[in-house]
Amino acid sequence: MLATQEEIGKMSREEKLRAMEWLWDSLAEGEATAEPPAWHAEVLAERRRLAESGEAKFVPWEEARKGAEGE
Repeated sequence: MLATQEEIGKMSREEKLRAMEWLWDSLAEGEATAEPPAWHAEVLAERRRLAESGEAKFVPWEEARKGAEGE
């Protein structure tokens, strides 16, 4: 059965979480050698370049979490 967006919207939170677990399990059983898209390599290369050149700014994880939580 394929659920539509409308049907998913009517599901309870618990039903949605269960469906997500089923989807993840199904994906995990799939092809383990799937190649990431080419743009992933481009993004990683740019991030490495920024880090190595000193242009990237890093903050401790706790500080980043506080900023994301609006504290």
